[in-house]
Amino acid sequence: MLNMRLARPGVLIDINRIPDLSYILLDGDRLRIGAVTRQAMVERSTDVRAAQPLLSAAIRHIGYVPIRRRGTVGGSLAHADPAAELGAVWTCLDGTLHLRSQAGARDVPADEFFQFYYTTDISPDEMLVEASVPVLPENAGWSFQEMARRPGDFALVAVACTVTLDDRGVFEDVRLALTGVGPTPLRLRELEASLQGQRPSPDVFAEAAAAASRTVEPEGDVHASAEYRRHLSGVLVRRALEEAVSRAGQSGGERS
Repeated sequence: MLNMRLARPGVLIDINRIPDLSYILLDGDRLRIGAVTRQAMVERSTDVRAAQPLLSAAIRHIGYVPIRRRGTVGGSLAHADPAAELGAVWTCLDGTLHLRSQAGARDVPADEFFQFYYTTDISPDEMLVEASVPVLPENAGWSFQEMARRPGDFALVAVACTVTLDDRGVFEDVRLALTGVGPTPLRLRELEASLQGQRPSPDVFAEAAAAASRTVEPEGDVHASAEYRRHLSGVLVRRALEEAVSRAGQSGGERS
């Protein structure tokens, strides 16, 4: 923000040396990550890969290795770039952002946390101290699909997806979140609901892709037109559903 002349703070506080804000913890059915935890630490973590492989896959798309060694999970989420990968993951997974101030602590669902371009629910007297997501169910499938102009660039469009199939092989739970198509990560809840109870098939995937393209309302810019982003949304939703379904029901050792 400073480099782009979008922020000119009078005071900067470096929180890098607060060790209590850097950790990865498996706490029952939730994966908890401290705000100052480096993205590279999450990328390398076998616990993250086993507990929430969607996050492990998405974080590899963030910038380059030197960036991930310095960049933090909390920094990316609090920055709230509308094309960033982690916002889509937290929105897809119904993740929680944990805030703290002198007045106390509060937990904010991802749907409420991201409010507009570079704007979150963090109050001026609060800071993000932790971000958590549920552990992926053992029988769930997942996929993270991204299209960028070059590897390491922000996404033109990215899709985070998880699916669960019941014992009949039909959709029991579907979650789809997109980034790069609006001022905040976009959860496709109506499309998710329409897929529940259907049996995965090429026709169902094609219908879902078309519905996604109709739903999103992206803006064009120097990187891609609105029409191209709309087209990409459908293509990547189809790919994400296909891959997530192919992984559904696999054992934990095959999930990563």
